[in-house]
Amino acid sequence: MKTWFHSWRAAVRIARRDAWRAKGRSALVLSMIALPILGVSAVDLTYRSSELSPAEKLERTIGTADASFQDTGFAGTPILQSPSGDSYRPAKDFDGAWPDGKGDVAAAIPAGATWITVTHGRAKLTTAHGLLQTEVRELKASDPIARGLSTLLEGRDPEKADEVTATSAFLEQSGLTVGSTVSARNFDRQYRIVGSYELPNALNEAEVTALPGAFLQDYAKAAEKSGALAPELYTTYLVKNGSGFTWNDVQKINQRGVMVVSRAVVLDPPADSEVPLYQIKGWGDYASSPAADAALLASLATVVGLAMLEICLLAGPAFAVGARRSRRQLGLVGANGGARSHIRAIVLSGGLVIGVAAAVIGTVLALALTLALQPFLEEYIGQRFGSFDIRPLELFGIAMLAVLTGLLAAVVPAVTASRQTVLASLTGRRGVRSTSKVLPLIGLGAFLLGAAVALYGSVVSDQVVLVAAGSALAELGVVAMTPALVGFFGRAGRWLPLSPRLALRDAVRNRGRTAPAVAAVLAAVAGTVAVTTYAASREAQQNAEYTASLPHGAVSFFQMEEGGRDVPAVAEAVQRYLPVDTRADVSRIVVGRSNCPSWGGGNGCGRYEVVVPQANQCPLWVTNPDGSDPADKFTPEQRRNLVLNDWRCSEGNSGSLYVDGGLLVGDAKLLKVLGITDPGAAKALDEGKAVALQRSLVDKNGTVAVKKITDAEAADKAAMENRPVPGEVSAVPSYLVPGKPTAYGLQILMTPATAKAAGLNTVPVGAYFSTDQMPGDEQRQKLDAEIAKIGAGIDLTVEEGYVPESGIVLLALTVFAGLVTIGAAGIATGLAQADAEADLKTLAAVGAPPRVRRTLSGFQCGVVAAMGVVLGTAAGLLPAVGLRLTEGRQQLRFYEQNLAEGWGTGTPPKVPIVIPWETLTGLLVLVPLGAALLAALVTRSKGAVARREAT
Repeated sequence: MKTWFHSWRAAVRIARRDAWRAKGRSALVLSMIALPILGVSAVDLTYRSSELSPAEKLERTIGTADASFQDTGFAGTPILQSPSGDSYRPAKDFDGAWPDGKGDVAAAIPAGATWITVTHGRAKLTTAHGLLQTEVRELKASDPIARGLSTLLEGRDPEKADEVTATSAFLEQSGLTVGSTVSARNFDRQYRIVGSYELPNALNEAEVTALPGAFLQDYAKAAEKSGALAPELYTTYLVKNGSGFTWNDVQKINQRGVMVVSRAVVLDPPADSEVPLYQIKGWGDYASSPAADAALLASLATVVGLAMLEICLLAGPAFAVGARRSRRQLGLVGANGGARSHIRAIVLSGGLVIGVAAAVIGTVLALALTLALQPFLEEYIGQRFGSFDIRPLELFGIAMLAVLTGLLAAVVPAVTASRQTVLASLTGRRGVRSTSKVLPLIGLGAFLLGAAVALYGSVVSDQVVLVAAGSALAELGVVAMTPALVGFFGRAGRWLPLSPRLALRDAVRNRGRTAPAVAAVLAAVAGTVAVTTYAASREAQQNAEYTASLPHGAVSFFQMEEGGRDVPAVAEAVQRYLPVDTRADVSRIVVGRSNCPSWGGGNGCGRYEVVVPQANQCPLWVTNPDGSDPADKFTPEQRRNLVLNDWRCSEGNSGSLYVDGGLLVGDAKLLKVLGITDPGAAKALDEGKAVALQRSLVDKNGTVAVKKITDAEAADKAAMENRPVPGEVSAVPSYLVPGKPTAYGLQILMTPATAKAAGLNTVPVGAYFSTDQMPGDEQRQKLDAEIAKIGAGIDLTVEEGYVPESGIVLLALTVFAGLVTIGAAGIATGLAQADAEADLKTLAAVGAPPRVRRTLSGFQCGVVAAMGVVLGTAAGLLPAVGLRLTEGRQQLRFYEQNLAEGWGTGTPPKVPIVIPWETLTGLLVLVPLGAALLAALVTRSKGAVARREAT
């Protein structure tokens, strides 16, 4: 008894034989399906292998310890924490003013437990090239508790106070080796590098390790003494007690203000109902929301679906041609009693055979490549794999996509082949073909509905999801209309010469082969046009919103610490390597020691502030005595009017200046560099006045006030309590520059003599430079290298204007679309040649020149590419325009909301829509032309004339 199994087995055997006989076509389709499977499987293997298990994460963070203890900085106040230790807060509500101070972590460690400390900080270490800001770790790495935190690669762990080990990344960046000596800036100690190691979780981290107490504490004191920024130190206690720490133990230790990461709790976390932190409103497990997960799954499904559609559109014609080349064999099956279902089974088996082969080959290659490239992948992602993790079910699911794709690509050719009569199959006659009249109507309806949905989403509802869904539906509608549109293009053939006319006629007559290829090109080009149009529009908006830090081509640098000790050397280096026209040295005001950093505070260091007169303060920003928001006194309309019409609230400050109050000490050269040409400003500087570039800083008497604050802590406390900040005020006569000049962040400029007369001490802070021409990359690199040798802490700015970041993206997308277009058109051309071999031989038999074959092949490829590019360009503009309209409405609504709350500026947002004509021109002209030329070059001019078969 014959069953469906026997018929399918025979069909598979026939399909396998046909695939082996047509090796070229089979290899082409197999490659198209296998490559995505290879990529997705490799990504899955890489992701799963790099995804660490909780036990592996613990080994790399707490070594072999049972738990890590860390001070929360809440002065020992009891805390609530999550089981993983990634979030915590004080157990009591302090109305936002949480306690600040150190707790006693050592006292929280149970009696009898053993522990080691890991302290982290940052330091400017000397290298072969200069200085390098480096992470410094103090740890007894040889202790068994520390096993797993790092991997020793060469040498040994430190044993003496003057020995360190360094990561391989630090040795590579610093130019040092094991055996070299290293020190730190403003630190008179030398340390010998006795070994190298790597951090499994941070392979690219530049770090050195010293013994506990051998570096960081003394370096912090030396840095503070020199006026440099002292590093913040973070200490973690790795504790081992043998029995571990339960969740109840963790909560008891939390009462001392200590956060605990327990191995036992992380591996077996408590229920959320047992975590007090999660019971507080606004707190919880900060995992992604179900909506976010659903959106991610929808995005992945969309990408996978579009990829499968693309492959089906490209592979479908190959199966159609295969079925046509085997039509005599299929006719014999029908002549011997085979039903239409048997014909469909044979053609579908071709897709099944190719799909299974692609799945197996793609999966095996993914396994081999991922395993072979594991060291390079680890370096790329910056961490070692936990293990080579193979998930059979996931790989099987990915492989099934290949099988499904092969079957889907063969569905339409199978149905078409089964509809042919036995007589037509045996005689080779194609008969009269007519395209479906229902499919174009369905496509037109889908296009109109999708366009309406996208328009509604962009103009009415502002929902990006609706815009994307409508655009996708509209694009699918265009795909469904492709056969009818191909016929529409065919009407242009009457005006074309012989070869393009033949190519266009062949494309129209064989729409089953042409339409999928055109649709594949359409899909690729539509995506590229949508992304490039959106990117070009965003780039135009960013260019319009860009705020220059300096005049174009100008240069500035600042050193905010160490009393500006490197300023003269850096200024000389800038003049030496860049085309400097004018140099303007500037200083900053310092309160206390001359080497106090610009942020003030610390031992013997204060700060200053520029006082804004009471009458010039914006009512929306004046602090109420009770600490309430001053904007609450006004209605939304009043806030809007204040922001738009009151100069006190609309006057803003922007630029690259980072000193308090925008106050610099210099001369008229700075005005020249910044392009401030008002003659009264230079005259005012000569007369000993300060030049003010912001109206709100000048009082009714024409002076600006600078307050020196010697006790920074007392000032901070007064500010928090809404009391006047104590300090000595110096009033300086000033000149207000009329209008609103572009000052690039500068608000007040005074000469050194004026500052001295006002009792203000100054230290060098940097310099400004105007240039004869825009500095080049080579000049920048030489200057950067010189600054690295001089010292660290230099903030250098070269104003290049707006530099678009999407240029390379647009180029890459254009190249990608071009390659897909040429590939799809080439596939269609190759199949057309195989399918129309008899027509080509007939042309040769009737005396057509040899070049006609080459010319016809080129035009066949060009016709497919041109039709796909034209339709894809039209389809791709819809989502880009819709998204920009949606963004425009959203930004305008956000702008109005800010005005109602008393924020923002008086300039409404502008969301332009820019068509990237260069990209579209390249797609519309260069890609079809390139595809045609490439096809013509690879096609042989001569073909053998076959004898007519006996009938």
